[in-house]
Amino acid sequence: MSAIIEKKSQLVDEITTKLKESQATIVVDYRGLDVAEVTELRKQLREANVDFKVYKNSMVRRATANAELTELDEHLVGPTAIAFSNDDVIAPAKILNGFAKEHEALELKAGIIEGSVTSLDEIKALAELPSRDGLLSMLLNVMQAPIRNFALATKAVAEQKEEQGA
Repeated sequence: MSAIIEKKSQLVDEITTKLKESQATIVVDYRGLDVAEVTELRKQLREANVDFKVYKNSMVRRATANAELTELDEHLVGPTAIAFSNDDVIAPAKILNGFAKEHEALELKAGIIEGSVTSLDEIKALAELPSRDGLLSMLLNVMQAPIRNFALATKAVAEQKEEQGA
């Protein structure tokens, strides 16, 4: 009997560690997805280095209590899967939201972004953001705009002086 309790304790510790260390954690209801769809979802998440696990809600509730994230408990109803990402905050939200649009059976419930519980609306807003590379590209364009405009103005003045001198 104590071996079972020890296994459950280790599982709770594992979930607690994942909750504390992950940059983004998203809780979903996968009820209604067939095996092929779940396999495709897992493949997409694995490619983005996102860990996707199904745990018993009672084990997750104990882990949320340990991690002081009990606001998540109200969303732990029915079949629940959890996506953990240690690297990218946006990737799991983007993948799961996109998959949910294509497959109505997948329902996003809530999440934890950088240590604080977030609502479904915040996760969907996060999913709509461009990727990190896209954001860096936008920032670079904004930073280059003044220099580019100055160069164009300087060129126009030089051409105008040439025309006046000729």
